[in-house]
Amino acid sequence: MIKVSEITKLPPEVCTTELQRRVYSTLESLDVEFERVATEDVYTMDDCRAVDAALDMRTVKTLLLTNRQQTAFYLLVMDGSKAFITKDFSRALGVSRVSFATPDVLMSIAHVEVGAASFFSALMDSEHRFRVIFDKDVLQSDTFGCTDGTVTSYLKLRTADVLKILDSCDHIPEVIDL
Repeated sequence: MIKVSEITKLPPEVCTTELQRRVYSTLESLDVEFERVATEDVYTMDDCRAVDAALDMRTVKTLLLTNRQQTAFYLLVMDGSKAFITKDFSRALGVSRVSFATPDVLMSIAHVEVGAASFFSALMDSEHRFRVIFDKDVLQSDTFGCTDGTVTSYLKLRTADVLKILDSCDHIPEVIDL
């Protein structure tokens, strides 16, 4: 079982990436409250169970997807308990078949390593290189659990605040039914 810290309402003492620094500066500037836990490295949704128990929430699954030509990118946020089915996603958006972005593309487009994908990547995407896509089920919950762009820090936010954050960086999510 993954080790999880006590809950705090403070950012980490040291931010390890530019995205993580931007996350906490944005939360502060928008006056968004959060609860946070520090963890050992978390890479899978199974690993997130300990995080979910500590924060009394369900962590979302976030995937960076791309077409074959790697000319279109989609940051998909979905219920962590759902299986991702490529054909359902492609049909819902009316796009050709997609696949997972490579680790190099994940770093260059979303500014995260494998396992750390988060909607917060939109804070670094001023060029709108990817579309933010939410499965409608994610919006049904009042709370939203996610990484802060690292594999060692997880947040519990209000879903309404997630939308406020995305609006602040001009990334309005498209909503689909998966």
